Amino acid sequence: MTSEKPQIVTRARRVEAPAIQKFAFTRDQVPGLPASAPVTEFRQRAWALFESMPMPASTEEAWRRTDLRGLKADSFRLPEKDAYLDLAALPEHLLKPLADGEHAGEVIMMPGGVQVRLADELARQGVVFTDLRTAEARFPQLLERFTAKSLVKPAEGKFAALSLALANTGMVLYVPRGVTIEQPLHSLLWAPGVGLAHISNLLVWLEDGASATLVHESASPTEAGQSMHAGTVEIYVGSGANLRFVELQSLGEHLYNFTHERVQVASDGNLDWVFGAMGGLVTKNFSDLDLVGRGASGRMSGFYFTEHNQHLDYDSQQNHLSPNTTSDLLFKGALVDESRAVWQGMIYVAPGAQKTDGYQANRNLILSRNARADSLPGLEIQADDVRCTHGATVGKIDRDQIFYLRARGIPKLEAERLIVEGFFDPIMQRIPFEGVRQRFQEAIHEKMSAYQGL
Repeated sequence: MTSEKPQIVTRARRVEAPAIQKFAFTRDQVPGLPASAPVTEFRQRAWALFESMPMPASTEEAWRRTDLRGLKADSFRLPEKDAYLDLAALPEHLLKPLADGEHAGEVIMMPGGVQVRLADELARQGVVFTDLRTAEARFPQLLERFTAKSLVKPAEGKFAALSLALANTGMVLYVPRGVTIEQPLHSLLWAPGVGLAHISNLLVWLEDGASATLVHESASPTEAGQSMHAGTVEIYVGSGANLRFVELQSLGEHLYNFTHERVQVASDGNLDWVFGAMGGLVTKNFSDLDLVGRGASGRMSGFYFTEHNQHLDYDSQQNHLSPNTTSDLLFKGALVDESRAVWQGMIYVAPGAQKTDGYQANRNLILSRNARADSLPGLEIQADDVRCTHGATVGKIDRDQIFYLRARGIPKLEAERLIVEGFFDPIMQRIPFEGVRQRFQEAIHEKMSAYQGL
């Protein structure tokens, strides 16, 4: 009989991950005057919800793939008046028109300051295009309409409540019934500085039969430290109205970015929504398209290219709430280094929303061994006369394509770069503006310039 010497197994002590810190904001920072009483009361209710909600945790399905434990929440402060004067200057190239023609108006939002311009002819037609504080003082009924409708509700999440309660900057666009704005409007959130919380509201209302193009960009340099942006976007497209909305995100790679966005489209209205993300350290975005009227339609086109340790989590909803509605979503992304992208999509068809036509697709191209993409399409259909399809792919560059190009004398690395450009071409074809396409193509070239192959 033999006896075995007992083995002693030692285990490394488990190190608990740091808890997510609390924000240092206070109730007295909720904006009051010149806002009207209904708007101020709405913000106070949003603040109460913000205080009552815990920080998002990975136990919540919507946040399961995004870790906020690195967020230094208690270090953020709101910008002081004219803070932008002591921060990185706004680059001139961000002011160049991206859509066809010169801008009919601009709202430039900077830490502690704004610049606003609108063509006189549009102002005479009743168009409002201005910053949030000016709208509070001059157009209180317009802001009350938004708070009464509340497309993004404070109860939707802690960051939604934060934005609706404490917004220190923002933009308001109102287009009266039947007015067509031929030239594009441009809004820009310039967010330099370390330790600052840029909190924004974007509010857009197109009356019945109106038409407009809005290009909005969020941008900042990359700096040492942390900063944060929390924002809401609320857009109402009236019956028979048409909106082209281009949204670009080129924030610095030190910045946490949280946004809740909802577009509501009434009967026979149309939305063409283009989304492009190239920056940020951690981005969590909720984007909802609500087709609330018969014959409403919406198209969502997304482009993203992540690198280094960037993390992008995009959560989209296509909600068909009336009959004969159409939605079309196509998102494409490429990932290099150790970056990660998450896309969670859902097509919802309400009871009675017959003759719905919904489509969604997400395609991801992995360009390095340590990059990762999660793609999660979904359908929830409660009507029986519909056509809804979805699809998702995550893959690497096709070796047969590389072989084909190399057989024609193209070096391997150059062949891979050409394939990446071709991968994004279907998205480029959906973008109606040459300037936006050029901006995306420049971003692809810049990110691929450091690419050394798989």
